[in-house]
Amino acid sequence: MSPTLGAAKQAEQLRQDGNTYFKKDRLGAAIDAYTEAITLCPNVPVYWTNRALCHRKRNEWTRVEEDCRRAIQLDHHSVKAHYMLGLALLQKKEYGEGVKELEKALDLGRGANPQGYMVEEIWQELAKAKYLEWEHESTKRSWELQTLKESCEVALKEKQNRDAPETEGFVDETTMSSLDQFEVLNRVFNKAAEDDTPTEVPDYMCCKITLDIFRDPVITPSGVTYERAVILDHLQKVGKFDPITRETLFPSQLVPNLAIKEAVRAYLEVHGWAYRMD
Repeated sequence: MSPTLGAAKQAEQLRQDGNTYFKKDRLGAAIDAYTEAITLCPNVPVYWTNRALCHRKRNEWTRVEEDCRRAIQLDHHSVKAHYMLGLALLQKKEYGEGVKELEKALDLGRGANPQGYMVEEIWQELAKAKYLEWEHESTKRSWELQTLKESCEVALKEKQNRDAPETEGFVDETTMSSLDQFEVLNRVFNKAAEDDTPTEVPDYMCCKITLDIFRDPVITPSGVTYERAVILDHLQKVGKFDPITRETLFPSQLVPNLAIKEAVRAYLEVHGWAYRMD
């Protein structure tokens, strides 16, 4: 049943009251106001996300999750709901699902307002979550590789001891063969650990202005690729020209560089350490 006009008007006033309380850090009063608004008009998603924001500031993550899930049921395109749901899931150490929600929020945010403050905030949280996920998996892989390497070394030494009586008189050859085997073993395990060893990110995957790895790359008519938010900020604050070629440039001329975006995605899948934000 739809709320009456009077109820909707009253609920909107309660939302405004809640916003005022929130700005004054009176979270309890804000929650009460939003709850009353929800009671009057339960199908308005912003009332749920506003209350979730209060719960977030109180670190009440179970309630954040509940309110955000309800908001998403009402509006699948709610950036704030997906974002805060992702944060709540990360708090529960549900990294996979949390990252999915943050990625959804980032995609929605980029579509709605590429320069919005939330896009940067969401990316920061997503990168942090991805890095922590990589760090956890990397530590696990490193331990497994080291354990396997030690087992292989023990097996080689045992084989060397068994073969020793049969190769009496050929000590030098036996020693060289064993050294070669250990050298090959080291090369194999060093190669296996390469993906988890931080290095320099390839230049073509980094913005020419910030030198950071691309998040949302766009290409100009002159063929230079920039981070979308960064080049838009330049065009707005500095002038309508390409900062490298100095050619005239307007926002409408920027085109998503899908090839670079896919290359970065594939690179980050393998080199999770590159998510680290220094």
